Amino acid sequence: MMMIKKRLIGILLLTISSIAFAQQKKTDKTLKLWYDRPAANWNEALPIGNGRLGAMVFGNPAKEQLQLNEETVWSGGPNTNITAASGAAIPQLRKLIFEGKLEEAQALADVEMFPKRNSGMIYQPVGNLFLQVEGAEKAANYYRDLNIEKAVATVTYEAGGVHYRREIFSSFTDQVMIVRLTADKPGKISFNAFMDTQHKGGVHTENGKLILSGLTSDHEGEKGQIRVESQVKVIAEGGKTALQNNAWAVKNANSATVYVSIATNFKNYQDISGNAGLKAASFLDQAIKKNYPIALADHIRFYQQYFKRVKFDVGITNDVNKPTDQRIAAFASTNDPHLAALYFQFGRYLLISSSQPGNQPPTLQGIWNDKMLAPWDSKYTININTEMNYWPAEVTNLSELHDPLFKMLKDLSVTGQHTAKLMYGAKGWVTHHNTDLWRITGPVDRPYAGLWPMGGNWLSQHLWDHYLFTGDKQFLKEYYPVLKGASEFYLDVLQEEPSHKWLVVSPSNSPENTYVPGKRVSIAAGTTMDNQLLFDLFTKTSKAAELLNLDADFRILLKTTLGRLAPMQIGKHSQLQEWMQDADRTDDKHRHVSHLYGLYPSNQISPSRTPELFDAARTSLTYRGDPATGWSMGWKVNFWARFLDGNHAYQLITEQLKLVGGRVDSVNTKGGGTYPNLFDAHPPFQIDGNFGCTAGIAEMLVQSHDGAVHILPALPDQWPSGEITGLVARGGYVIDIAWNNKKITQLKVSSKLGGNCRLRINTDMKLDTTGLSSAKGENTNQFYELPTIKAPIISALAKLNPVGVKASRDYDLKTEAGKTYIFKLN
Repeated sequence: MMMIKKRLIGILLLTISSIAFAQQKKTDKTLKLWYDRPAANWNEALPIGNGRLGAMVFGNPAKEQLQLNEETVWSGGPNTNITAASGAAIPQLRKLIFEGKLEEAQALADVEMFPKRNSGMIYQPVGNLFLQVEGAEKAANYYRDLNIEKAVATVTYEAGGVHYRREIFSSFTDQVMIVRLTADKPGKISFNAFMDTQHKGGVHTENGKLILSGLTSDHEGEKGQIRVESQVKVIAEGGKTALQNNAWAVKNANSATVYVSIATNFKNYQDISGNAGLKAASFLDQAIKKNYPIALADHIRFYQQYFKRVKFDVGITNDVNKPTDQRIAAFASTNDPHLAALYFQFGRYLLISSSQPGNQPPTLQGIWNDKMLAPWDSKYTININTEMNYWPAEVTNLSELHDPLFKMLKDLSVTGQHTAKLMYGAKGWVTHHNTDLWRITGPVDRPYAGLWPMGGNWLSQHLWDHYLFTGDKQFLKEYYPVLKGASEFYLDVLQEEPSHKWLVVSPSNSPENTYVPGKRVSIAAGTTMDNQLLFDLFTKTSKAAELLNLDADFRILLKTTLGRLAPMQIGKHSQLQEWMQDADRTDDKHRHVSHLYGLYPSNQISPSRTPELFDAARTSLTYRGDPATGWSMGWKVNFWARFLDGNHAYQLITEQLKLVGGRVDSVNTKGGGTYPNLFDAHPPFQIDGNFGCTAGIAEMLVQSHDGAVHILPALPDQWPSGEITGLVARGGYVIDIAWNNKKITQLKVSSKLGGNCRLRINTDMKLDTTGLSSAKGENTNQFYELPTIKAPIISALAKLNPVGVKASRDYDLKTEAGKTYIFKLN
């Protein structure tokens, strides 16, 4: 009976394979990246991941390659990069800065503040799995895709009159990667599976498995201590299967399934006592017990519990029938709204695939890196990039996936105490502009970028934001000590500057930018971003303490200190100053736009509350310009969305979706853009640009930072009709919007927490306020227009941009937890 069932399953899979091949190029709205050629390089390969395990799939018929990653494969081992001498020069630096001797201060920092120990470890690849396939050298009718609705990559082709199909995924439920090979005729699957690695170690066979083992690299004086092991098992139906010459050999099978398990000895940043082999074996041994269709279905079901929360549709054209790289190359000159939706959802796919609860946060390259010496070590760069990775988490309904960042923050709040005490003589905790798997918190790299003690501050902002979206008071209680410890550090280290007696951070910088004409001087005191971060940290910590009924005296101290922080200032070019001094240049095109943190992701700059600062920030961004590196353009999409200028935000999306590399003529070769596989080009690849742009598109459609839930605040002309469902606003409101010809046709507000929901609607959008109804058919809520809010918004916006920015009107909606409120246009 069991044999009959297996044969029936095999016949069913062959039939499905044949049908799928015939239908795969049919025009539909399926969200997939697809191509008519194999990947020629890494930037054309397709990413799969389950939070812990990542792979790049190349899709070559004759020699498939899966480039493998596991999230804890890092150089070095447990360590700290702080010594007793790390902060010895700080008092002299402060003195020189306040005396205006900036070049001397920079020269001193370059010598005395360069890290005495390592500058962080490297995130490294595991190796490669290859499938050498017989008879596929002259494949025809080739096709490959990544279906981001299912998190499955597929390759199909024809050879010798046979239709072949591969399905590849990184299983969320079974914690292995699985490759399924089928054909529409029996006995046609023949291949050899083998592996390689650049780590110290090698490949061997043992206990019926192909095993790769390795030891990670030494780096900057730290010995490599991560032991990694990958175990591969092949199960075939029919034909012959054997382990020989350190490879799996499959001959004349009807189908075959390849299982890849990877694990390391890492337990936490202090403990590497795990057994990589036993852990890899436990995953593999369990996975092979499960029937393939069930394993695939379980994987898809798990993934879709996250992915299906948000739907985004702004139309579809015939461009969907073109390979994805051709669509990217033509995006600026064609009408392809579906590509923008695909790019938005691809960002969500990447976050689901690289940031699962209990795992590590995604690095600069997520969990996809093929280099032993990766760009910028593929660390956590926390002067924007790691934060940007999580900008889509709350608003695109992936709140649980914020967990790895929070867990890292908790670790840093421990290791950062050592740095605060040893380097600054301060209480609390601190970290600078980089960290790694080992949670280092001292300065990394040259002082020009690394002498910036605000990284932990910026990361900590995510804690309060998570609370605003979820209302999770228990979470706030758990993480309040992190907020308090960060605040305690700055209360200890703030310095009184001599001109205005403001309290400022010194020494510091405005990330990676300079401000002395003709000189490479970054060192500074009281930069605008520092002041904005301090304002947010002290304000949020105080509010958290008040909600939790804790630390009354500490709240008073925070509020008193808030009053002495340096304010935002408008400079001689009508710009928002980046530094305490009026030192901005109108020709500065730097990729970092740090002084606009107060606009996004913060909410300190508002058209209604601070119209002059709003105007000055807009002037600054206009001077800075649009073209930049990939992640910078992603940030600018958010800025222009906050400026309520949807057309300019869309122009930045167009700049971002310019093809870099690939085999399409007239590709972009300078600055940022997008690779053929939709990865962001810094260049090279950085994943934060994908996440930043996804967040920016959400920000164009719903905003909730400025005291109201603003519906379609920055809708571009290119999206006259569409639908977005499942976006989340602060206060725990899930928002669904449908619009046609730039008019709202339906608005749904689902309240998770209850309370007053202030809705903000542009005055050119029609909303039927008489159609209010709840999901249960009850109509007990009142809906009020608030004209008192209307006037200052209109006057501020009219002053700034009377053509491009719309005036708006506010309404109050009284909600109950668990109810949905629906508005339809008659």
